[in-house]
Amino acid sequence: MQYNILNRGFKNVSQNGQVNGFKIDVLSGYYRGVYVTLIEGFDVTVDGKTFPRDQVRCTFGSKTYTQDQLEKLSDVRWQCDEPVTLLVSKAGGLEPGMHDIKVVAKIRVSYMPVQPSVYNFEARIPLVG
Repeated sequence: MQYNILNRGFKNVSQNGQVNGFKIDVLSGYYRGVYVTLIEGFDVTVDGKTFPRDQVRCTFGSKTYTQDQLEKLSDVRWQCDEPVTLLVSKAGGLEPGMHDIKVVAKIRVSYMPVQPSVYNFEARIPLVG
């Protein structure tokens, strides 16, 4: 589903003047908000390269967490109309231009018989300068 990955949030990020990764804004595929304790994680693949879990951090609202911290955050929700920002560590970031993005979100939804529910989001979007 391309509409879950937002064009506006796809850009390189810097720290101390050095590009050290990129970010992607993603809307939930679940029709209700979920507590982040129910999120088992996010897999991020760009142009066929999958980034390890420890290279992907998550920003909900104004706070950023590692994926391992999510299970302990009982008071933080991912609202269905607010994107999570996935911050991916990658020295030098990505080259400007079109990129094939795939994000897999694994979420435990209480009434679903198969756990976790797996949401696959894919898009081909531009990274500008």
